[in-house]
Amino acid sequence: MNYLAHLYLAGDDPAAQVGNLMGDFIKGPIPESLSPGLAAGVRLHRRIDSYTDQHACFRISRRRLAPPLQRYGGIIVDVIYDHMLARKWANHHPQSLAEYAANVYRTLEAQRADMPPDMQRRVRGMIDTRLLEAYADEATVTAALDRIAQRLKRPVPLGAAGSDLSRDRAGFEADFENFFPQLKGFVARVRECPAA
Repeated sequence: MNYLAHLYLAGDDPAAQVGNLMGDFIKGPIPESLSPGLAAGVRLHRRIDSYTDQHACFRISRRRLAPPLQRYGGIIVDVIYDHMLARKWANHHPQSLAEYAANVYRTLEAQRADMPPDMQRRVRGMIDTRLLEAYADEATVTAALDRIAQRLKRPVPLGAAGSDLSRDRAGFEADFENFFPQLKGFVARVRECPAA
């Protein structure tokens, strides 16, 4: 799951939203300096990623990619699933995606001081490009993957996965529609018993 899904799955608590997004920027042990809400968000992020990576639907989506890109399938499918969530947003949330994103951007701005510097830069870019709403456009998938590719140690044409999405949109949609309700159920169980 990428930014939009992690924010959505965090619920409405601002600390949980920021912490869940922060999970991509904190490696290793969770710093003791984080507030309990932010730390809980980072832990939820890690549980979501672990569940997602092991799920059969996610693995099927990875195999839908051209063989040279399958090695990076986790990254690519995360972005594709954010695209699917954005396109079907009304099925999952009572607010419009634009309203939801505006609230999230305000939350992120208000808590910038709590973020690692790399996250602050990435959040600034997210807000400036209105990324959360833009995920609904297929072209954003290619653009987001191209930006991610620039951060990799060696060049990889991740944006080429846009053609895989176009070629097998129905397959990716079916995988996502099967997977996402199960992921939401998993997150609900984690919230009921966070230590399990």
